[in-house]
Amino acid sequence: MSRRNKLEKFAQLLTFSNVYQNYYPRDPKLQWVDGKVVDRKGRWRSDHFKGTGPLILELACGGGEYTVDMARSYPGHFFMGVDVKGNRIWKGARKAMDEGILNAAFLRTRIEQLDLFFAENEIDQIWITFPDPFLRKSKANRRLTSPLFLEKYKKLLKSEGVVHLKTDSPELYEYTLETLEELNIEMQYADADIYSKPLPIPELEIKTYYEKMHLEAGKTIKYVRFGF
Repeated sequence: MSRRNKLEKFAQLLTFSNVYQNYYPRDPKLQWVDGKVVDRKGRWRSDHFKGTGPLILELACGGGEYTVDMARSYPGHFFMGVDVKGNRIWKGARKAMDEGILNAAFLRTRIEQLDLFFAENEIDQIWITFPDPFLRKSKANRRLTSPLFLEKYKKLLKSEGVVHLKTDSPELYEYTLETLEELNIEMQYADADIYSKPLPIPELEIKTYYEKMHLEAGKTIKYVRFGF
């Protein structure tokens, strides 16, 4: 993608009413349309979505396929895609706006900073869809199912909240299962090849751009669901 195209998308994000951005990790300000500083922590349902439905995050959302498709399928639920890359978020945000999908929104920030923008017990579900597995052992703490992140999710999720992981990486899949066991976290479901049998939940039918590529390459898709 050309630099000019990226800059055009960044400029457009400033006009999207379904996008919130945090530009500087050391400055926890949340900016909305035209750079207006807002505080949505603990009030996403009332202040943005104007309702009381379940709040569901897609972490490392990329182009936001899961965020938009789930919002389309479940109009009574509220979905937010989170990613640090603005040019990725632009795709999902633009699609949601063009289709009038009002129960989808996007947050541009680092996932390490979720607790700056969401309150404890505010989130109902978290989806982690095809994240970077960070295969090098020295980067294990950057995996989105590492103990560091799991502790953060535990605080932000409601007591009955759940986390979903969908990945093509056997290393991340096994690492996640081992980590859950070590931390005595309740694993509700695990499958190393979800498409070899009937799917346990309809949300798994949604396929991201990268998932389609993985399937074309003959890879198997793995799924883990767990709660605290």
